[in-house]
Amino acid sequence: QEQLQESGGGLVQAGDSRRLSCSTSGRTDNSFAMGWFRQAPGKEREFVATIRWSSGHTYYTDSVKDRFTISRDKSQSTAYLQMNGLKQEDTAVYYCAAGQGLILSSLRNGAQYRYWGQGTQVTVSS
Repeated sequence: QEQLQESGGGLVQAGDSRRLSCSTSGRTDNSFAMGWFRQAPGKEREFVATIRWSSGHTYYTDSVKDRFTISRDKSQSTAYLQMNGLKQEDTAVYYCAAGQGLILSSLRNGAQYRYWGQGTQVTVSS
């Protein structure tokens, strides 16, 4: 059983930065990955970014790839989402998830993730 705990959400102004954290068990098999998703009010959940735990290889959705950075600290068993240049459209509940997939791009599909955190709210004001 994988238990995930997000933290770091809050109210920020447009243009600000924020870092989200997600603690995990830190599995070491090569296909294990951590992902970040978000869901804005009235919208479907969408993929944000994912990272292969073993290699550190990353994959982003186009709308955030120049502003957000996903990373992981193996020693802390924690994944991070550094968000810079936040925009109002980034307002959402952000979820971290743990999953598996041999092809990194396939991990944009939420079905690849078995475990999910409870979510943390990020609100970007103008």
